[in-house]
Amino acid sequence: MPALQRHNRPDPGFGIYFHWPFCRKKCPYCDFNSHVRDTVDQAVWADALLTELDWFTDRSDRQTVTSIFFGGGTPSLMVPETVSRLIEGVKQRFSVANDLEISLEANPTSAEASFFHGYRAAGVTRLSMGVQSLSDDALLFLGREHSVQEALKTIELARSVFPNISFDLIYALPGQTLNAWEADLREALKLAGDHLSLYQLTIEPNTGFAGSVRRGEFSLPKDELAEAMFERTQDICADAGLPAYEISNHARPGFECRHNLTYWRYGPYLGIGPGAHGRVLHGGDRTAFEQEKKPEKWLQSVQKQRHGTKASFLVETPEEKAEELLLMGLRLSEGVWFENFEAATGQPFYDLVKKDRLEKLVKAGFLAADEKALKATDEGRFVLNAVLADLLS
Repeated sequence: MPALQRHNRPDPGFGIYFHWPFCRKKCPYCDFNSHVRDTVDQAVWADALLTELDWFTDRSDRQTVTSIFFGGGTPSLMVPETVSRLIEGVKQRFSVANDLEISLEANPTSAEASFFHGYRAAGVTRLSMGVQSLSDDALLFLGREHSVQEALKTIELARSVFPNISFDLIYALPGQTLNAWEADLREALKLAGDHLSLYQLTIEPNTGFAGSVRRGEFSLPKDELAEAMFERTQDICADAGLPAYEISNHARPGFECRHNLTYWRYGPYLGIGPGAHGRVLHGGDRTAFEQEKKPEKWLQSVQKQRHGTKASFLVETPEEKAEELLLMGLRLSEGVWFENFEAATGQPFYDLVKKDRLEKLVKAGFLAADEKALKATDEGRFVLNAVLADLLS
């Protein structure tokens, strides 16, 4: 293996994530912590989110916030006043970077698009839209509320309002051909700003689609076709100037999602709201937190004890830190920087990773290493879970 050298490693940053758990309806493929409620008192919920933020502020090392992310659920169901309160709440409690990135996830419906100017005035700099498909038939299958025409209008509006936009597409759908996906992708690249998130459809437990598959109502494309779609995606996006910087995320250089890079680079972040996860540094120790998932139970807990933490544990041993870091970092095209690895674990890379297993995976073409980082190859990223299991066993 190559000798390790010193480089200017990327700063993972420090992010704050707010989870808004409410949706108008539950999509059949979704396993996120999302819940349908007829009414939501947004003032009460903003108070609770800020209360939990207060609780974590007292239990985390003082760092400059580099990103805020509103996820869900459907954060674009929040009125702009709620978003503004939460952003100002962060700024009152922490120092923030001059180039603070503030992302918000949105559905591409005309009702939610009416909030876009209000979100921008509140400080949102980046909008991520759940378009999911440019086919009305596919949108119907995926249980989406919008049409292709509505999505196109929303994308056009978003591009005029926000300095940075992104949207998601799902591929490897039942019956989808390689040529059909390529046509959709090329059309998406004409519409895209500087970032695209492109996900293969997976069947998660306890979703509507899991039941459909059990009943034999549809099946996913064979692995060979899914892999061909993945490879074609990488080539087309790279040729268009949006190479993959992570397995499913593509961006022009400088437009990568900074908040998600904090996760993948093993940086600290606060997770605020029902079902949110966090990795907090306190006194230099890294503690993992998981919040109560059910909205009403989380809210009751916050009102009673200032937080909705369901479980927490100290990420204590170098081996635990190494496993978490590799699980996240090998998703990135830049890979795991050895300097970041050593800074996080307190030990040299080759003291914690078995050299013989690593060399086997390198020879097989799944991993590659130079003097600064360990990376997954294109072949390795497609089967990354198996590669990680082999590397860490």
